[in-house]
Amino acid sequence: MAWLEALADYQRFDYSDPGGRWTRPVWRRGAGPAVIVIHEMPGLHPLVIRFADRVAAAGMTVFLPSLFGDPGRPVTGAYALGEMLKGICIRREFNVWSADKSSPIVDWLRALAATVHAECGGRGVGAVGMCFTGNFALAMMTEPSVVAPVLSQPSMPIPAGSPVRGAGLGVTPAERACAKRRFAEEGLSMIGLRFHGDPFVPDARFETLKREFGEAFEAIEIDAKDGRPDPRMAAHSVLTIHLVDDDPDGPTKKAEQRVIAFFKERTGA
Repeated sequence: MAWLEALADYQRFDYSDPGGRWTRPVWRRGAGPAVIVIHEMPGLHPLVIRFADRVAAAGMTVFLPSLFGDPGRPVTGAYALGEMLKGICIRREFNVWSADKSSPIVDWLRALAATVHAECGGRGVGAVGMCFTGNFALAMMTEPSVVAPVLSQPSMPIPAGSPVRGAGLGVTPAERACAKRRFAEEGLSMIGLRFHGDPFVPDARFETLKREFGEAFEAIEIDAKDGRPDPRMAAHSVLTIHLVDDDPDGPTKKAEQRVIAFFKERTGA
């Protein structure tokens, strides 16, 4: 498939969790401590790969699991809508509604983190989830190797007019408690990113993160007018679709640089 040319600089392997519940393709590039970049809807598209390229260029080994969609395929409206409907209605490895339950596929991601940390070394593993997968990096904190979680426009659970879901984090109470303990005992922290007014990431969700995690939560909230205009949707994807790449002093570019610096600091790259 021509779309795979976007991953030409990466090496593919298939990874199965120890229980053999799931097998997913993963692409890797670079050298140094590991960072797992978990793609957004509709899949592992070229702008997610662009972000991963920059993580690798900064001295880390980047891992790109493909959880849904067609790897390398560019984003279109129809493609995004189709994958979103599949994620909501068909795929059982994702939880899109519960405010206090994480997605089953997070178990697979935790196993991947442990495996790549053992291989790549460093102080630990960085992880960023985006949009549909935005809360995964927080849920992954129950894996001791994960030391640098980033939640980019965390959109699950789907708010859909529910105040409870709008304020929810999509992680279990045990996962939330584990993250709080690790932040306190290990001096760790996390980053969250969103555009103001994004209906998929309500104010209430970031208020929950601020209240629950205090100074351990670094909130990067950007005015929607500072995102790259896109006719398909309002400002949403901070590190990819709506990143203004040609303005080194712009808010989205500074956000990208901060996330990469955070990975370097925490993983020891």
